[in-house]
Amino acid sequence: MSEQNNLSKMEQKAADMSHEKKEEILENFNHFASYLGNKVSMAEKVGMSEEALAQSAEKVANYLSNNEEPKNREEKLLQELWENGTEDEQHVLAHMLVRMVQDYK
Repeated sequence: MSEQNNLSKMEQKAADMSHEKKEEILENFNHFASYLGNKVSMAEKVGMSEEALAQSAEKVANYLSNNEEPKNREEKLLQELWENGTEDEQHVLAHMLVRMVQDYK
């Protein structure tokens, strides 16, 4: 399966997730980071590169920025950084986020 196809599936999964599940994940930053860390770990096990993970993180960040309200101050800060960054800065932030959540697994 191509990395691009993986990205489309991830976007669709985020859009299809129930409101209750989104609330549960987003309510607490540590829970949110742990959830993402587990997803990164699973993606690494199936061979996704760090670049593909960062691209996935960009898709998720774009979705969250456009569709979800931050539930805590950490998410608000991430949203502000995301919305005020250039495309290149967002890409770097996505790499940083992937590395950060690896510690939350």
